[in-house]
Amino acid sequence: MSGNFIDYVKIYCRSGKGGAGCMHLHRAKYLPKGGPDGGDGGKGGSIILRGNRNLWTLLHLKYQKHIMATDGGRGGQSRSFGKDGEDRIIEVPCGTVVYDGETGEWLCEVKEHDERIVLLKGGRGGLGNWHFRTATNQAPRYAQPGEPAQERTVIMQLKVLADVGLVGFPNAGKSTLLSVVSAAKPAIADYPFTTLTPQLGIVSYRDGRSFCMADIPGIIEGAAEGKGLGLRFLRHIERNAVLLFMVPATSEDIPGEYAILLRELEKYNPQLLTKARILAITKTDAIDEKELKKMRASKKMQKLDLPIVFISSVAGTGIDELKDALWTELNKEQNQVIEISHAPIDVTVIEREEPEAQEEEEPQTIYLNEVDEEWDLDKYKGIGWDSEN
Repeated sequence: MSGNFIDYVKIYCRSGKGGAGCMHLHRAKYLPKGGPDGGDGGKGGSIILRGNRNLWTLLHLKYQKHIMATDGGRGGQSRSFGKDGEDRIIEVPCGTVVYDGETGEWLCEVKEHDERIVLLKGGRGGLGNWHFRTATNQAPRYAQPGEPAQERTVIMQLKVLADVGLVGFPNAGKSTLLSVVSAAKPAIADYPFTTLTPQLGIVSYRDGRSFCMADIPGIIEGAAEGKGLGLRFLRHIERNAVLLFMVPATSEDIPGEYAILLRELEKYNPQLLTKARILAITKTDAIDEKELKKMRASKKMQKLDLPIVFISSVAGTGIDELKDALWTELNKEQNQVIEISHAPIDVTVIEREEPEAQEEEEPQTIYLNEVDEEWDLDKYKGIGWDSEN
């Protein structure tokens, strides 16, 4: 399933061009000078984005490299209108952001279910010569051409919609926590970057209430510059109302690791620092009670200006306290509205470089006896190969 999580596609889109207006002069047996009656051309089809809450990835668009609407039809005689081109509706999951594929400029964003956004508008149809008749020009012999089509290469990125986002280094216990508090089944192992794609889980709370939690691959120092899985998944925490930072209790410098994570988020998008933050000290079952008490009372921990919760996903300690802290932050008024400004993307960095084609080496003929024994040409005489013509 991890291979089916597609959150980035690049597509060439083109709307339909408008149909040309008709230039026609009416002729009949008893009406030799009927005047102009050319009809209008049809409108070209548009490229429309529509939000669909039943979609979770952009997998259905992975192999659609070209999406084009149809052109409008030409106008006809007797003021006949041309046929309108058919619109192409692109279904995208909620949370899809669209950028210009050439410049990286932000174009639009689909947030709600059934929300429609016209990405490329179809060309208008041209007017027939019937519209240009006047008292002094009763037989105009010209008509309008249709408007040309619009074309553009766009980049679509999915930014997961979730209430809480998990931020931490690899093997900080993020996937384990998500598997404990929700029904999600992320991959869990004792090696770095076990999680390769974002994972979503619905966390149950008291009285039938719940909230959504998102786990992204681990962040390392330099992720904002593209190290590790960095830029590919950092965008998934932009929409989260609360960021849950996770640092293991076995770490040598907990405030230092938290500062590194915070610095990477600031480099990626400074607006992320305005979100509510909670620090969870994980794997507390790996240290004894004396060290845990000493850690709670340390001055470095007290200087951190954010709520701190000590948990152990394996032992199940501190989980309820963590849920209470997350629910309190989620229901604060300042965390209800999640508005983010989408900065232009660097197309040269986000594009995956294709490996250079390796030059094919010429096949070499290998003789088995070339090394084992010397050539003895005498035993091949007399079979015709050495005869002179």
